[in-house]
Amino acid sequence: MKLYESLAAEVEGQVARGVLLEGEKLPSVRQASQHRKLSISTVLRAYSLLESKGVIESRPQSGYFVRARPRLARRPATPAPALILSSEVDVSRLVLSTLRTIRSQGAVPLGSPYPDPAPFPAARISQYANAIARRRHWSVMDDLPPGNPHLIRQIARRHMEHGLAVDPSEIIVTVGATEAINLCLQAVARPGDTVAVESPTFYAMLHAIERMGMRALEVPTDPRDGIDVAALRGILTRQRVAAVMVMPNFQNPLGFCMPDVRKRELVALLADYDIPAIENCVYDELYYGDSHPSPLKTWDTHGLVLHCSSFSKSLTSNYRIGWALAGRYAAQVEKLKFLNTLSTPSLPQLAIADYLQNDGYDRHLRQVRKGYTQRARMMAAAVLRFFPAGTRVSEPQGGYVLWVELAGGVDAMRLYTRALDHGITVGPGHMFSARGSWVNCIRLNYSYPWTAETEEALRTLGRLVAALGA
Repeated sequence: MKLYESLAAEVEGQVARGVLLEGEKLPSVRQASQHRKLSISTVLRAYSLLESKGVIESRPQSGYFVRARPRLARRPATPAPALILSSEVDVSRLVLSTLRTIRSQGAVPLGSPYPDPAPFPAARISQYANAIARRRHWSVMDDLPPGNPHLIRQIARRHMEHGLAVDPSEIIVTVGATEAINLCLQAVARPGDTVAVESPTFYAMLHAIERMGMRALEVPTDPRDGIDVAALRGILTRQRVAAVMVMPNFQNPLGFCMPDVRKRELVALLADYDIPAIENCVYDELYYGDSHPSPLKTWDTHGLVLHCSSFSKSLTSNYRIGWALAGRYAAQVEKLKFLNTLSTPSLPQLAIADYLQNDGYDRHLRQVRKGYTQRARMMAAAVLRFFPAGTRVSEPQGGYVLWVELAGGVDAMRLYTRALDHGITVGPGHMFSARGSWVNCIRLNYSYPWTAETEEALRTLGRLVAALGA
């Protein structure tokens, strides 16, 4: 291959891989000549070849640009095949494949685990961050665990306002709730241990268990009352369990809020066996009722409850800031935070702390809750209207996801694949179990504005379910 052909092939490859996008300017002929140590005539021949192939175009007095290609009907990426899931937990590949398809441009994001970021006050928080950056400079020493004192104080105040008086020294700031969950699990259990979880359960819990070489033990979970405490008691009498991982408030994917009497019963049971509980409370601020729900931590008098939360679902997803209230394990979690990721950057911590102190967080939350409450009813009504008779839906009391049990035993992975062909994403139930349960269920996201496109997507899903069940 001649030098100009080699250069042309390289540029064409960069365009095909998306390194160079439509409309982007290529390096000038002189720049390309200098950087690649090629003659100007060689670069000109390469660019001329690319222009003749329709890859780039020349613009007088401006240079060479990547040419726009004719638009073809977009076909979503083929999803990963359904996986055989083991008791040791092997859902991460399926989840990653699903999230990649959700990221596809133009897809209706009914399968997304993330809230619509549009209502979040991202611009206001960025203003705080910019102002802080202009007046301060940091070293890594400023970011060391447990976290920025200003943010820790705001988190403690927030808990106090909701009826939970916490010791600020117990709070460890983390990079989102996922890191908090991983650190807490690492603090209380070891590889090979058994960890009890709800069924279905949020896949981030399963990821943490898988990552650390532990085994997930699924406990029956009521769609209204939460984990079956009596069933868990029976399990604990027969085998050793290192920890329990739950989402007592607005569980993902079922959306229930565990009644207080059940929460007290669960905390008492775990105290009897001296077993720690890791509670994921990332949706606690997204309640539909009149008052903030109580976490398990409310009834913990032995330091056994490790409470994990974040601002990613309620305030901003741009800055991944979470925290753990780790009880008697606080020192160990703080040490693990240092060993695992060293620190959490101070700038986003301070920006969020300033917003919490000075702006209308509660006003923002009221608007978000109002929208979610309306869309929850609309989504459930549309599913029951468009899906075949026998379809059942959850009754979420907070959060932004709806759990749907498909009629006729329709396999959710088959629906997932067919839906992608129509530019629609769903969360297949396979992701929410370590043993291949819930294969006829899907999770739907209703945080995004209700549009004609949303309604048509649900109508299409209903037709697909009917065809698959025929």
